[in-house]
Amino acid sequence: MKIYAFLLISLISCNSNNNTTNQDSKEMESLNIVKADTATFGAGCFWCTEAVFQRLKGVVKVISGYSGGKAANPSYEEVCTGTTGHAEVSQIIYNPEEITYEELLEVFWQVHDPTQLNRQGNDIGTQYRSVIFYHDEAQKKAAEYYKAKLDKENIWEKPIVTEISPFSLFYPAEDYHQNYYNTHTNHGYCQFVITPKLDKFKKVFANKLKKAG
Repeated sequence: MKIYAFLLISLISCNSNNNTTNQDSKEMESLNIVKADTATFGAGCFWCTEAVFQRLKGVVKVISGYSGGKAANPSYEEVCTGTTGHAEVSQIIYNPEEITYEELLEVFWQVHDPTQLNRQGNDIGTQYRSVIFYHDEAQKKAAEYYKAKLDKENIWEKPIVTEISPFSLFYPAEDYHQNYYNTHTNHGYCQFVITPKLDKFKKVFANKLKKAG
């Protein structure tokens, strides 16, 4: 799904509570005459997913939120009950001239276990399911192709259970969830779950990372 970047920036500023980093701001400015694309992934806790995709070159903004359910304007507490149908997801705004959807999929498959049904580690429930919400037919075909390819290659001992569904609605999570790892690095969950995940991610995708600073 493509939208003009200057319209996108206005939308983001209403929902992000000014959590945009300096790096984000610079990249948004560089996109003012081109188009940006959107990808929506669920890979367990959105704190983890957000922290990973924020660090990729070409990713302009990552917004944590909820998608895939029937409840309108759900709260975090409601989603945590597992009764809303929503998954915790990250909506990723990216520059397709710097990073492709296929490259985002590569990261998605690598940074979580897509063979776990309705859970990631100790985070259990349908809200933590592995899911790709595609925005157009091209994204659908790419997701289905790589899912089948990885299954055929037996990358994991168990079959991939990642849901591939059409994108419908996205509800941004509460402000305190946005940019969570960067503002709560010393939090126990961040130290023991997210930091090790990020360290592994940085080694595997070193050539795709944004420059520090």
